[in-house]
Amino acid sequence: MGRVTSRTPVLRIRGPVRTTRPDTVAAEEPLEIRLAGSPLAVTMRTPGADFDLVHGFLATEGVIGGVEDVAGLRYCDSVDAEGRNTYNVVDVDLAPGVEPPDTALDRNFLTSSSCGVCGKASIDAIRTRTRYDVAGDGTRLELATLLALPDRLRAAQEVFTKTGGLHAAGLFTADGDLVALREDVGRHNAVDKVVGDALRAGRMPLAGHVLMVSGRASFELTQKAAMAGIPVLAAVSAPSSLAVELAADVGITLVGFLRGDGCNVYTRQERIVLPD
Repeated sequence: MGRVTSRTPVLRIRGPVRTTRPDTVAAEEPLEIRLAGSPLAVTMRTPGADFDLVHGFLATEGVIGGVEDVAGLRYCDSVDAEGRNTYNVVDVDLAPGVEPPDTALDRNFLTSSSCGVCGKASIDAIRTRTRYDVAGDGTRLELATLLALPDRLRAAQEVFTKTGGLHAAGLFTADGDLVALREDVGRHNAVDKVVGDALRAGRMPLAGHVLMVSGRASFELTQKAAMAGIPVLAAVSAPSSLAVELAADVGITLVGFLRGDGCNVYTRQERIVLPD
């Protein structure tokens, strides 16, 4: 497997003090996803939990509906200049009867760590309908539990503590218990890893759960939450207008600017239980 972090020399400037010292940075490497040997997607990710990432990506893109739709997957030979396997290519065999996507019609699957939604042909092409009734999820979340999630997410971020350079996605119960956490240079990759972990463990759909993400809440993260059946999506930063629109359409409670003692609840506010 590739390294999650690497060491590099830096010139450290702090006021008049200048020192040269090694620094730890988050690793970023490409991962190519293939279906039966044919290239499907390339994403820039932090190595680790790659099979979770692949399962989650295929699920949130509507390619598979469950772990039973995957007959097998494996790392392929992808050697560096020294002939060592970089583990940057994963080949997936879909189960019999599962149709592969026609990527020529509506999607260029080349994504980056900064913008997973880039390459989509149109908004209509990515408004994938979830197979789960997110709007009908009766989850209720105490405000105090919601406000505690950023600190719980941050406390569990091991690689961020070393590098300061990774996004995180945490899956919590409505009582605030951490179920799974993944870190990655791309926030959409971190979400796919969390969803893939749940799919491989047979815990889909993720009704009654809260997805907490570092950074902002984008359209794509909202779509991924909907595809996984998650009723509450919370972010420490702002949502986009399309994220709010999609959350309203599918029935997700979308929370932004979740930090300190406050937050903004943009949609389905009735799921948040306020104190008297």
